[in-house]
Amino acid sequence: MSKPLIIAIDGPAGAGKSTVARALAQRLGLTYIDSGATYRAAALKVVESRVSPADPAAVLDSVNHCRITFATDDGEWHVMLDDRDVAGLIRTPEVTRAAAWVSRVPEVRQKLVALQREAAQGAGVVMEGRDIGTVVFPDAPLKIFLEAHPAERARRRLDQEQADGRSASLTATADEIRRRDQLDAERKVSPLLPAADAVRIDSTHLTAGEVVERILNLAKERGLIEKSGALNAE
Repeated sequence: MSKPLIIAIDGPAGAGKSTVARALAQRLGLTYIDSGATYRAAALKVVESRVSPADPAAVLDSVNHCRITFATDDGEWHVMLDDRDVAGLIRTPEVTRAAAWVSRVPEVRQKLVALQREAAQGAGVVMEGRDIGTVVFPDAPLKIFLEAHPAERARRRLDQEQADGRSASLTATADEIRRRDQLDAERKVSPLLPAADAVRIDSTHLTAGEVVERILNLAKERGLIEKSGALNAE
């Protein structure tokens, strides 16, 4: 039986990971997983429990008393918190800020990394996040580190916020991205760094479709998929 194909896509906020990973998974018929959604679900539990995200012991206790699972519906992947779909609740600014702190707790990361690894079933996954290639799947046959200029990342994130119906300004969004970049870089456990064997792609002047094509070409060159774009059965 062939091993599941795992494509790891890491990078900072606003680099286009979600759009690219989702489109790539659709092209290849693989499961798409946003690892950050698991941390956001944990952060939502912390927020709803009214504990301080900056208190590691309280955060861990809160997360240990919740159930985070995955579900698919008509090809769409969802993260579930205590058996409820929280897709519409985990993108708020409050949860985003809390997630940056929650993800710094080593025991929380261990729990969620185990959950993410369990999700790589069947034909495989395209998983995006910040430590997929370095920690979650260090043996993934294709690792991408997607980056872009901070100003472009802020613009993209603002477009996403507005598309989701949330009011935001470019200045506030840029400040939030800078704050998240700093927290990711300073995190003692699994800081945001490209894996040594990751292919770095600067998406500043590329469309999501162009990035997807580059990754597909890399997969073909490595024999992970056929020239036609179908998964390699070997």
